Amino acid sequence: MSQVFDGYERQYCELSANLSRKCSDASLISDEEEKQQKLSEIKAGLDEADVLIRKMDLEARSLQPGAKAMLLAKLREYKSDLSKLKREVKRVGSTNHDQAARDELLDAGSLDTHKTSMDQRERLAFSTERLNQSSDRIRESRRTALETEELGISILEDLEQQKETLLHSHNKLLEVDNAIDKSKKILTSMARRMSKNKWILGSVIGALALAVILILYFKLTRH
Repeated sequence: MSQVFDGYERQYCELSANLSRKCSDASLISDEEEKQQKLSEIKAGLDEADVLIRKMDLEARSLQPGAKAMLLAKLREYKSDLSKLKREVKRVGSTNHDQAARDELLDAGSLDTHKTSMDQRERLAFSTERLNQSSDRIRESRRTALETEELGISILEDLEQQKETLLHSHNKLLEVDNAIDKSKKILTSMARRMSKNKWILGSVIGALALAVILILYFKLTRH
């Protein structure tokens, strides 16, 4: 669904319910000037309702086919409701100034007023129901948005913890690398010392062997 459409729908339902109440009030006003003033307010509201209907239509047609079909079907109901309301306003505004004709049609007018009042109550109930449905959808959208936000925060916290774990592991690896480098240096130094000691030991053995040979030579030459 579209949150933009839901916003327009909520505005329309509130406006439609308000206009229905005003139309019911206008039908009971006996003063012609006061009634015309009330009807002017209602007609201004009808123009605003037309604008909202057009906005809902444009928004519905911009959606995917599945959501589009469902919203356009709902929009047709709103258009029909608005047309009925316009006819009712027109009927209330078409006042007959002939008092004699009024008296003659008093009984029929009473029945018609009762029927009109019933129609207005039905429209008001319809608008109220639509308004409640729109409010429920908005609350559901907000709840879903809050759940999504909470899930996003939880994911970010998990990622932050994983980042800290990776950084800690990276530092440990650096420490291990440093320890390995030190061990390599120590082993290299020990190997060099061992090699140097071998040469010294060889030299000492060679010197001793030479001394022994010289001693034997001198002893043999004396005899």
